[in-house]
Formats: sequence, structure tokens, C-alpha cells
Amino acid sequence: MNTTQRALLGLCATLLIAAPAAALAAPACPPGLPPGVGCGGKDLAAATAGTYALDHNHAGVVARVSHLGYSYSIFRFGKVKGELKWDPAAAAASKLSVTVQTASIATNVEGFAEELAGDKFLKSTAFPEATFVSTAFRPIDATHGEVDGQFTLMGKTAPVTFKVELVGAGIGFGKPRLGVHAVTWIDPKTYGLPPLMTVPIELVVDAEFERQS
Repeated sequence: MNTTQRALLGLCATLLIAAPAAALAAPACPPGLPPGVGCGGKDLAAATAGTYALDHNHAGVVARVSHLGYSYSIFRFGKVKGELKWDPAAAAASKLSVTVQTASIATNVEGFAEELAGDKFLKSTAFPEATFVSTAFRPIDATHGEVDGQFTLMGKTAPVTFKVELVGAGIGFGKPRLGVHAVTWIDPKTYGLPPLMTVPIELVVDAEFERQS
């Protein structure tokens, strides 16, 4: 290695050591965003401590139900709200509550959503809401964790654990924002769903939370 190569190598090492971690992790945003709008990145600290509300315009709750072993029927719930008490410095102390309107179910099969919301399946008139209330946050690494909690459907409550992945955290649209992808499975028999549902149902949640003033 000649003198010039050594000098370049030393310069690169100096820049990497001196560069702030936040700068190295800064998300790349497309050009032309309005002032004060930022993209999400993988640094949880970008979502500063506070109370966050679920952004229902950027949330999806999906149930993947086995269709007699041939495929999975996809049911989406359109009305969801939630609150997250969050501190990146003490993630394990976080609290989460989410409520889903069961009658907001949608499916590609014409007329089937009304049947699903009816007395044969979700009994939405008698039990209009399904809820999840956390009991423990268990961080695994910088972008993954598990959230234990109590899931209530049709008046029956049982423990579930969501596997959670950070999608992005950042300054959002003027307020700190946090987005996650979460998955769990429930036993349909536990909640009184029809006997034809025997395979565990996968619940998939993609949601963004925005810090409140």
C-alpha cells in the first residue's frame, strides 16, 4: 500500500468514526417534500416520548382465514382506533390499546361482509367492538419486539402475543410518527366462532401512530 492509499484509508476511517450515528441512519427521502415533512427510518429514538394516537387513515387490520384448506380468505376491518404511550428510552414500559369495529369488515365476496357481521359469525350488533389491551412490551432488538396482551372478541377474552417489527420512525408531518407491522394468531374456538373454522386465524396489523400535542 502506497502513501496515497494509506492517507485515503485513514481519511475514510476518521469520517466514519466522527460521523454521528443519527446521520448514518438518516432515512433517504424523495425530493420535493414540503417543509417539516420527513421520511421514516429505523431509529426508534426519532419517535420521541409521549402519547400517540393511531392514524386510522394509515392503518390496516386484516384477518387471514383458511378457506377449507385451499387458500386464505382475506378480511379487512376499516374502522380502528388506538392509543400508544411510548418512550424509546423505556420501551418495555409502553402501553397500547386498540379497538376495532367488527361491523366494518370487508371482503371480495359480494354480500358476505354482512353475513360475517351477523349472528352466524361476529355478532356485531351484540358485540360491536374487538379490543386489544397490552400487558407487556418485550423488546428483542432495535427494530423487533413482542407485545403481550388481552384480546377480546364477542365477549370472550384470552391472551395473545403480537410479533412486532418497526417499519419507520421520524418527524412525520409536523409531529413525531411511528409505524409498525404486527402479526399474531388466534384460535377461533376460543372466541366462539363457527365450528367450520378450525385453523388458527392470522391477524395482521399495519399501522402508524402520531404523537399528540
